[in-house]
Amino acid sequence: MTDDAKQIISFFKGLQDEICTGLEGLDQGHHFREDLWERDGGGGGRTRIFTGNIIEKGGVNFSAVHGQMPDQIAAALKIPANEFLATGVSIVLHPSNPFVPIIHMNVRYFETSVGKWWFGGGIDLTPHYVIDEDATFFHEALKQTCDQHDLSYYPDYKKWADDYFFVKHRNETRGIGGIFFDRLSSDDASDRLDLFSFVQDVGQTFLPTYLELAHRNKDTSFSEEQQQWQRLRRGRYVEFNLVWDRGTKFGLDTNGRTESILMSLPPMANWVYDHQVAEGSAEAHTLTKLKKGIDWVNHKTG
Repeated sequence: MTDDAKQIISFFKGLQDEICTGLEGLDQGHHFREDLWERDGGGGGRTRIFTGNIIEKGGVNFSAVHGQMPDQIAAALKIPANEFLATGVSIVLHPSNPFVPIIHMNVRYFETSVGKWWFGGGIDLTPHYVIDEDATFFHEALKQTCDQHDLSYYPDYKKWADDYFFVKHRNETRGIGGIFFDRLSSDDASDRLDLFSFVQDVGQTFLPTYLELAHRNKDTSFSEEQQQWQRLRRGRYVEFNLVWDRGTKFGLDTNGRTESILMSLPPMANWVYDHQVAEGSAEAHTLTKLKKGIDWVNHKTG
């Protein structure tokens, strides 16, 4: 394990602690349940699960696993089998109120004993009801973080998120996107700290951004019909995670820790045959926003 890797692991642990403390402050009186686990072959993690009034179900997970690379991982990554380290923080929050959005973040680092290394991650938002002002706020926060490092990051990684978080069999995006990036690396090892700085800033964008969105909407009144719509949209979230998400498939295919992998699924979801929304409704408005290429910062459709 390199000294850089030790520093990265330490940051990820601290990020998990910081986010958990912030979310407990949002949903006061409720606390994370922590599940410490070890991986056969090396390393382990801290799975933290939350149930409260504002957050119906959430998970903030840290892991750092290492050892001999399984053949399945080497084949999936298209690299020779060798010693490896994989570490990161993964978050999914499913709120109780339909007007508070689902949010997902993942920041991760991977290195091998033969010198290969890279960062990956991103943040994306899945509203049950798309509120244009909230979507703009969210994307502006991500753009500001990206622009501090490289002006090409936000447009490139936003497009990557639009393409990645796409439910192909529904012909709609999972939500309003965000940023997504993978295998950020360099032939110059000195660039690792620069990329790490970017990943740190992405990770630290999560908490203040989500707390603002939650405070804006957590006390909005809602009807039983709106809660039913929330459960239908959660169903779409499940479809993406189980059918298309590479991280979920990769984890299950390589005998990862099932409970930690599937913590991303909501507590309740629903599927209604051939469900149709009323013309001109808030639900219909949301469906018009679930497509690639919307410039949320400037409120333009591409």
